[in-house]
Amino acid sequence: MFGADKGTTDPLDGKKMAVGIVQARFNESITDALFEACRAELLALGVAEKNITHVKVPGALEVPVALQALAERDDFDALIALGCIIRGETYHFELVANESGAGVTRLSLDYQIPIANAILTTENLEQAIARQVDKGRDAARVAVEMAHVLEQIA
Repeated sequence: MFGADKGTTDPLDGKKMAVGIVQARFNESITDALFEACRAELLALGVAEKNITHVKVPGALEVPVALQALAERDDFDALIALGCIIRGETYHFELVANESGAGVTRLSLDYQIPIANAILTTENLEQAIARQVDKGRDAARVAVEMAHVLEQIA
């Protein structure tokens, strides 16, 4: 993991960190923008390109199982979930939003690894577009900061 140096005071210093990103392909124009913003922010925070692992899955319901596979490798300081669920006319929106969110949270608790959840849940495409860059960037910052928090607690 990112080392035994607990003297780091900058909670957003990503040097020496390894981060796994799982991106849902459904609503791919949005999730691609989320990924690009997230990746750019991780690089800006000092995470080396070679320490960023990127996995794509079909949709938000598949994100947790890929996160679990990454968590089981024990190679990462933090993980990031990226996806976009836009409300439609059926109950499917609630099912996908609730189950993917619960799965991400459960994995974070079970594996004691920070997982930044940037699976957008919006009413329409316009809301998703308005959030895609900021939420991608936020996910990177949350992942790095929480990795430091857990390292300090340990």
